[in-house]
Amino acid sequence: QVQLVESGGGLVQAGGSLRLSCAASGRTFSAYRMGWFRQAPGKEREFVAAITWSTGTTYSADSVKGRFTISRDNAKNTEYLQMNSLKPEDTAVYYCAASRTYGGTYYSPKNYDYWGQGTQVTVSS
Repeated sequence: QVQLVESGGGLVQAGGSLRLSCAASGRTFSAYRMGWFRQAPGKEREFVAAITWSTGTTYSADSVKGRFTISRDNAKNTEYLQMNSLKPEDTAVYYCAASRTYGGTYYSPKNYDYWGQGTQVTVSS
């Protein structure tokens, strides 16, 4: 079993920045792909960004491209989401996720096996 522990959410003004962290742990950690999703009230969970663990190849949604950056620290089994130039529409609960394989598409929540508890990000106008 893999456990994901998130941190870094909070309240920030528009134009500000936050960095989310997600630490993965388990008796034997093996994650090939990790990502971030978000869900606003009344909305479906949407893809934000993903990273291939071994190579560092990244993917991001058009809505956050140029503002958000996903990265990883292999030694710490931790992924990060650096969020800059935040907008009120970025307000959501952010979830980190991990996939055991490279099967399926990186942007589909169905292809991730482990999830964090979610952390609230609120951006004021």
